Amino acid sequence: MGDFEVTRSESIAAPPERLHGLIDDFHRWREWSPWEELDPNMKRDYSGAESGVGARYAWEGNRKAGKGNMEITDVQPQRVEVRLTFEKPWKATNQVVFDLTPKDGAGTDVTWRMTGTQKGLAALFGKVFPMDKMVGKDFEKGLAQLKSKAETG
Repeated sequence: MGDFEVTRSESIAAPPERLHGLIDDFHRWREWSPWEELDPNMKRDYSGAESGVGARYAWEGNRKAGKGNMEITDVQPQRVEVRLTFEKPWKATNQVVFDLTPKDGAGTDVTWRMTGTQKGLAALFGKVFPMDKMVGKDFEKGLAQLKSKAETG
């Protein structure tokens, strides 16, 4: 078994509340998430709360997109926590946290963190292809797209 953490940060010239609205509403993830474009025919299902704690989002797509679901488990003014469950191409449940730290002026430092444990074949695979290498670039792309969306309104 192998525990992992993937973390990326970006300074964004937008207030935390604007970013919060883009993160704690899964309907808005289509505007910035790096994975939304993996499959133009991806099936999406939104359930639970409209946004915030209890909001759920499930997806099923092609081989690249896979299948899984997310649920917002905690929301604070400067933090959003999400339980991320993958069903395909492998089974895993990870913790995702977005920390929104206000900066002087109207800016915000956004930190996107995912933690979890790789087991079985995934643990072996993780030794060859570390999780940070596999999804770190996706986090960077997602933060760049979140920055663009938040800064242009």
